[in-house]
Amino acid sequence: MTIHLVKLCVGAESVDDLADWVKARAARNAKGPFGRTSEHVTRMFPKRAEEILDGGSIYWVIKGVILVRQEIVELRPVTGDDEIERCAILSKPELTLTEAQPRRAFQGWRYLKPDDAPKDLKSGKRREPPELRAELAALGLL
Repeated sequence: MTIHLVKLCVGAESVDDLADWVKARAARNAKGPFGRTSEHVTRMFPKRAEEILDGGSIYWVIKGVILVRQEIVELRPVTGDDEIERCAILSKPELTLTEAQPRRAFQGWRYLKPDDAPKDLKSGKRREPPELRAELAALGLL
């Protein structure tokens, strides 16, 4: 059974900011079995790793709203310069816009059940800019 992660995208003001960050990270990483991947290192290693690797994604919360996701391809244990064990979340660099879903602030990451995840935006569907979708979602209009 698939499970997703949801994480605050700290420092990003928009989906474009996240896209720039992902592009830079992917350019630095060597090409592996999944192509180039972007990497995000987090403190805790998920206990439900098998479920995440069964088609899970990381849903990014930008300014209080989930707006985009990335498919997770690998979870890798890493040790920082401070000798603390961490988890590198490797994701495909492609960003998939989602329906806007407001989220309150939290620390770290949370599991997200597939039934609770926002749906992907269809390519033919009319799309408001992500910033407008975030504002409309915060007002409860989406």
